[in-house]
Amino acid sequence: MRVRQRVMTPNQKLCVYCGSGPGTDPIYVEAARTLGKSIADSGLGLVYGGGSLGLMGETARAVLGAGGHVTGIIPDFLVKREQMLTDVQQLVVTQDMHERKMTMFEQSDGFVALPGGVGTLEELVEVSTWAQLDQHDKPILLANIGGYWNGLIELFQHMREQQFIRAGLDVHFTVVEQPQDIVPAFLKALKRRKDGRPRKSIRGTV
Repeated sequence: MRVRQRVMTPNQKLCVYCGSGPGTDPIYVEAARTLGKSIADSGLGLVYGGGSLGLMGETARAVLGAGGHVTGIIPDFLVKREQMLTDVQQLVVTQDMHERKMTMFEQSDGFVALPGGVGTLEELVEVSTWAQLDQHDKPILLANIGGYWNGLIELFQHMREQQFIRAGLDVHFTVVEQPQDIVPAFLKALKRRKDGRPRKSIRGTV
């Protein structure tokens, strides 16, 4: 693993999982830009997949454009393919995907999934599984921009109905519909965690 760091990192960082493409609906790009600016304006740091393409690049450039801190984490074999963004304050090049995902987890205080493909889904499901098995209690948010994740939400409900997600082993993540609500929801979840209040099923939580 190679690390390049220019300045001190913020105390709290939000990991954003998202696509390396822009998607077909312009609202996805706008959501990434809104989230990026919101992260910077709130004094948080961004942890993301290190590329300059698609929603990944839009989110990171929005953070940087608003004066915020960005940590990019990318495996060596994707440096050229995803056109690694070199303007970030902290850049970590890992040996493989497994090291990348674990480094992103360790660097972050919580996670949010914007629209994306199989990689985004895999990252979301993995950190959700770890939480389900009580391996961490970091906040997990699902940014359901334009109803993008409706099918996944329905699938989780189907799993519950068929009792493959059983009582006591539920999957907890907060569904947020608007990009401007992501950071406030993340900060609220952090406060609940700090106060030691248990997670509970509430409206907007899956």
